[in-house]
Amino acid sequence: MTIFPDGKLYIDGTLREAANGATYEDISPWTGEVVGRAADAAPADMEEAIAAARRSFDTTDWSTNHAQRRELVWKLGEKLKANRDRLAELARHEAGSALAAVAVAQVDGPLSFIDTLFEIFDTIEWEKPMGDRVVWGVNSERLLVKEASGVVGVITPWNVPFYITVGKVIPALLAGCTVIVKPAPDTPLLSAILGELADEVGFPAGVLNVVTGKEPAVLGEMLTIDKRVDLISFTGSTGVGKRIMEKGADTLKRVFLELGGKSAGIVLEDAPNFATSVAQSIVCFHAGQGCATITRLLVPRSRYDEAVAVLEAAYQGYSQVWGSFDDPQNVMGPLISERQRDRVLDYIETGKKEGARLIAGGKAATDKGNGWFVEPTCFVDVTNDMTIAREEIFGPVLVVIPFEDDEDAIRIANDSDYGLSGGVTSGDKDRAMRIARRIRSGTVGVNGGVSIAVDLPFGGYKQSGIGKDWGLEGFDEYLETKAIAVGG
Repeated sequence: MTIFPDGKLYIDGTLREAANGATYEDISPWTGEVVGRAADAAPADMEEAIAAARRSFDTTDWSTNHAQRRELVWKLGEKLKANRDRLAELARHEAGSALAAVAVAQVDGPLSFIDTLFEIFDTIEWEKPMGDRVVWGVNSERLLVKEASGVVGVITPWNVPFYITVGKVIPALLAGCTVIVKPAPDTPLLSAILGELADEVGFPAGVLNVVTGKEPAVLGEMLTIDKRVDLISFTGSTGVGKRIMEKGADTLKRVFLELGGKSAGIVLEDAPNFATSVAQSIVCFHAGQGCATITRLLVPRSRYDEAVAVLEAAYQGYSQVWGSFDDPQNVMGPLISERQRDRVLDYIETGKKEGARLIAGGKAATDKGNGWFVEPTCFVDVTNDMTIAREEIFGPVLVVIPFEDDEDAIRIANDSDYGLSGGVTSGDKDRAMRIARRIRSGTVGVNGGVSIAVDLPFGGYKQSGIGKDWGLEGFDEYLETKAIAVGG
């Protein structure tokens, strides 16, 4: 059994234990067994981290010395790449990642994005002359200046923690902010390694701080309500995002919230490979624990029975090939925790009670081991007002909804509190594009196109959040714009 070294806090330039010496167990989703321990920070530790980040931003040249911080963050990126295998093992044992998921979103994807983040950083126009203009009788020479936002509290989720951390921390540091990372309790070691490597690089004290803790709310709420923290960058559930907005209102804190999704994939009747497109809609990657995962499949009523038959066969075949820890082709492992497994099973029971028809899965997969496994699950005969069609399940559950025509498909896709992702498949590109333009979501893939990439902004509409990760827009989240006018 793999046992990782204890994760430490990284506060004010020092790797250390929690002030009271407390630790907590890190549990493997694959086995339910302990794979390590992490420092269990107390409020006093977070207080020290906030004070250090504030002091570093206010009293050093970190925010203005572009060359220094580019060099240090570059070295941190190189350290992360050099620790690829260690990160992969952490993602497998701590986040429950299957091997093929490690090679995509969990580790190799974000590592491959790092160089592009620096390329984007190098395009930022820090000062933009706006020319002279006479306003109210005064001629002014005008200039727009980009400046760091200040102290940033980064609160990360447990599903793809390293991916999210790279997408937030590197842009925030490059923008000139000082950062406090508060990871989800379930995945502390994937953030603790960041502090360890920053210490090896020699980051200035207080610029980057990592504070882990078992309790899910207290430390994050300290960041949210403290006036010394200028911005909260959060990825997680919509419910927690709403609480962050509420608690941050007293200080008018800037918030960037990347939240939940209930994304719809529309397969039109003219799709050239209709059966393949339907079969590939199985929700399996990382056991459906992805905010942008398409979990509502919309198919034309004219080909609905065909789609159901395709899915029955696809799920029957897939039921034999998922859940292997060592298979490099496997994309689906367990859910993150016993609590999450039970939550998903509760949703499945709700779907049955509301009249949806279960054609695959629906149970805990005890044959896969002692971890938190749920079978790949598919419901058909679903209406868009059912709970399983409206709420984010965050598990391997696909719901299938028939539509009458293009307008009906658009209506169903948009009839959601969320708007994060989506897809359209058609033999007519122009038709697919017309539909894609009308889907109210932050990303849409057309005919298999990948709309989530490091150089593209990622974020949602409606209750899927506020703001963007990745791309130049992701850097803008951590920057302020100042207008300067010189008379004469």
